Amino acid sequence: MRKNSISSYKIAATYIGTVVGAGFASGQEILQFFVYHGKKGILGLLIVTLLFVFYGNAILFLGNCFRASSYKRVVFEIAGPIIGKVIDIVIAFFLFGALSAMIAGAGAIFKEQYCLPYFLGSLIMAVLAVLTVIRGMEGVISAISSVVPLLLTAVIVLSILAIFYLPGEIYENFFTPEIKPPVKNFILSAILYASYNFLTAAAVLIPLGSEVENIEGIRKGALLGGIGLGMMSFLMFFALIKVPVSFFFEVPMLYIASRISPFFKFVYTLILIGEIYTTAVGNLYGFVVRFVTSDSKRFHTFTIIAGGIALISSRVGFANLVHYLYPIAGYGGIILLLSITCKINNCRKM
Repeated sequence: MRKNSISSYKIAATYIGTVVGAGFASGQEILQFFVYHGKKGILGLLIVTLLFVFYGNAILFLGNCFRASSYKRVVFEIAGPIIGKVIDIVIAFFLFGALSAMIAGAGAIFKEQYCLPYFLGSLIMAVLAVLTVIRGMEGVISAISSVVPLLLTAVIVLSILAIFYLPGEIYENFFTPEIKPPVKNFILSAILYASYNFLTAAAVLIPLGSEVENIEGIRKGALLGGIGLGMMSFLMFFALIKVPVSFFFEVPMLYIASRISPFFKFVYTLILIGEIYTTAVGNLYGFVVRFVTSDSKRFHTFTIIAGGIALISSRVGFANLVHYLYPIAGYGGIILLLSITCKINNCRKM
């Protein structure tokens, strides 16, 4: 593929695909970081949309500036050897934590929607992820490209149906005081939501930026991607507040789908499981290659051990992992965003 053949639309699609994972599709991320703040959550979504546009463009541009094939080079260039090492460790930590969250999410679907053992769903997802990573990533890359468009379509259609089809007043009882958000301040909540997403997105956006020759294409791609992410987040926000009882489910969007029709629930379940699978595989692979190369003799052993430990840690529960892990990772991500803010102008002058 020629570098100048990467259009702004492909950049936007890749950007959205790196941010929209199973945590987003389940509804838990929007619920925890925005809905629990009530009407202030709307302002939080406006803030996070602006952050997605600005820092998406900045990360792509840094990848282009340094012609970096890996996020590590840019991280150490903009943050220095000491802070860069900290960011590197935080990214590895979050990759593993997000893997545990995906395994837990599969267990939650099995338990809530099919009355099957929680551990069975988690075990199946962990085994599938390990087997896929051991065999290689070529098939998974094509799987991600096919699952993401289906996921985006399902999220948009489901949210619109929930807002306009399901009965009830959209602002009625949508804030539940007895449920406490993981981050009390809605502005900080929005910043943390963006920052932890950029921890994993940077691993894809930086090398993508290095392949683009047209800077204007980067700007348009980041703009389209950021607005697209914001639009989907707003739609999901209003869908969730339309059905407040969904707050008490680990996979709230799946509950909303069941309220619309059994068929829609079935379709959304398949798409969500597919997204959990591709996200789990990406996180497991990213975590493993951080420590051993894919052609190493220890690669298979390390993959199996990492998958087993993630299965054990998934017992904490999907909602709890989102509630506690993601904000912690967000604080680490803030260091990355601050480093980008300080160095982006220097790169433009090079």
